[in-house]
Amino acid sequence: MNKFRTFTTHSNLIRTAIQGCCCAAALTLTGFATLTPRAAAEDAEDWKTKAVSPVANPLFFEDPHVRTEIRPIFAYHRIGDDLLDGAGLVGVSEGTARYYALQLRWAVTDRLAIIATKDGYIDTDFENVPALSDDGWADIAAGVKYALIRNDEHQFILTPGVKFEIPTGSTDVFQGNGDGEWNVFLSSAKGWGDFRILGSAGARIPNDFSEETASAHYSLQFDYHTCRWFIPFVTASGMTVLSEGEQLPLDVEGFDLINFGSSDAEGFTQIVGGVGFRSRLHKNVDLGFAYETSLTKPKGLFDDRFTVDLVFHF
Repeated sequence: MNKFRTFTTHSNLIRTAIQGCCCAAALTLTGFATLTPRAAAEDAEDWKTKAVSPVANPLFFEDPHVRTEIRPIFAYHRIGDDLLDGAGLVGVSEGTARYYALQLRWAVTDRLAIIATKDGYIDTDFENVPALSDDGWADIAAGVKYALIRNDEHQFILTPGVKFEIPTGSTDVFQGNGDGEWNVFLSSAKGWGDFRILGSAGARIPNDFSEETASAHYSLQFDYHTCRWFIPFVTASGMTVLSEGEQLPLDVEGFDLINFGSSDAEGFTQIVGGVGFRSRLHKNVDLGFAYETSLTKPKGLFDDRFTVDLVFHF
C-alpha cells in the first residue's frame, strides 16, 4: 500500500510538472507570437522614420515616400570649360551658376502626393563670355506620384509618377523654350535595418522635339543611418540624350536644370558621382548637403555642384 501510495504521489508530481511545463511553453509561445508582430511593426515604423530624401540631383531624383513637406534648396554649380566646344568656342565657357528654389509636396493620401519640384531663380556668370552672364526665373514643373507598392514589413516601396514642366521661365537663362516637357519616372527604396538603397529612373519627353531634346535620367543612392545627426550617403546620377533638337549647335546637353535643344547631342551620356549627408535637426526637419562632380567627359554644363537644402515635414 505504501509503495502504491508513493507511486501515486510521484505520478501526480510528474503530471503536475508536465502540466506546468506545458503551460509555461504555451505562455512562452503566446508571448513570442505576440511580440513578433509588435517587433515587426516597430521595425516597419523605424524604417519610415529613418528614411531620408535624396539631396543630389534634386530636380529628378524623387523620393519614393509620400509625405507633405517644404524644401528650400540652394545649389552652387561650376560649368565646364568645354560646354561651347561643339559650337567652335573651345575652352572658353568656364563659369558658375547659382540656383535658389523651393519644392513643395502634399500628401493627399498616404499613397498619393501632388509635387512641385522645379521653380526658383537662376544666376549665371561666365568668366570668358560675359554676354552669356545673366539671371532670371526658372521654369515651373509639377505633377503627381503614387506609392504603388508599399511593404513596410520588408522595407520596400515602389512609386511611379509624372510631372509636366511649363515654359514660364526667362530665356536669358535658357528657360521658357519649347512647348513644355513631360517627365515620367519610377522611384524605389529598399532597406535593411539602418542601410538603405534608393533608385530612380525616368524619361524627359518634350512636346516639341525641335525645341528640346528627349533624354533618359537615372539616379542611385546608398545611405546609412549612423545616428540622427549624421546619415552619410554616396550617390550617382546620369542622363542620356535620346533625340537631338534643332536649336544650339552643341554636342552636349544641360544635365537637369536646362534643356538646350542641342542639335548634335544625340547619344551624349553624362555620369556624375557624389557624397553627402543628412542630419535630423528635429523630428520634422532635415538638413542636407551634397557634393557632385562629373565622372565623364565632356563635362559640358556640369563640372561640379554643391547642394544644400532643408526639408520641413508636416
